[in-house]
Amino acid sequence: MAEKLISSKGQLQRLPLNIKGLDENLEGGVPRNNTILIAGAAGTMKSSVCFNAVYKEAERGGNVLYITLEQSYVSLLNHMINMGFDFNKVDVTIIGSDPAIIKKKVQQMKQSKKGHIILSDLGSLRATIKGKEAAANWWNIIFRIIKALKDDCNISTLAIDSLNALYVLTNFKDPRNQIFQMFTSFKELDLTTFLISEMPRDGSRLGYYEVEDFLSDGVIVINLVERNRKVTREISVAKMRATNANNDVFTLEFGKRGFEALYGGKMPLV
Repeated sequence: MAEKLISSKGQLQRLPLNIKGLDENLEGGVPRNNTILIAGAAGTMKSSVCFNAVYKEAERGGNVLYITLEQSYVSLLNHMINMGFDFNKVDVTIIGSDPAIIKKKVQQMKQSKKGHIILSDLGSLRATIKGKEAAANWWNIIFRIIKALKDDCNISTLAIDSLNALYVLTNFKDPRNQIFQMFTSFKELDLTTFLISEMPRDGSRLGYYEVEDFLSDGVIVINLVERNRKVTREISVAKMRATNANNDVFTLEFGKRGFEALYGGKMPLV
């Protein structure tokens, strides 16, 4: 579907990240149907920040798809439960790649009035893939699942965790062109897409092929910073199209009140 032209600023719909202190500096959240790169080194809570956004969308009644290629869905859910996410407020559905089973599960989902978090991991996908040729073309398999769920249950939000893991699985013969086509596909499906990218600790690049930040509509960077032998997480918005964004660096904290972005542009307390 082609992008729609808005007639006034207020018409642009936004999806909150549900990070107190950051959404307020993003005009309320990221523009819907945009592709957002969340880049950070290991241990920066990239997955948790991303999952927080899609969980809250499901809590509001939306249907979301989270594809985890680095850990099992059980490991992911255990981590999120330990962080305090309440899965009684949403429905969770696990899918593989079998179209018939996906359709059956979609019909079951439609019986519920709650929002849905649809999870798929590498094990679930492999269990339903037949043949070496199919297994070698992971991106086509994953995209087919995304499109089917968009068509059948109108998912609003997609998260892929992570791009680096997808690159390992997918045989990109022309990476830059194929990544461009991948980003274009997200736009055509009218999805708010979060792409997690593992970046080096020194921040020398935000994406493995160094084109991901250019192709993304928005880029959120999370860093680990050491001061006086104490390590803090810092979050900043490097880029956000169609948004009057505050590009200051904030301290990222997680506690009983959820995620918070603090001390933007100021010297932190540690």
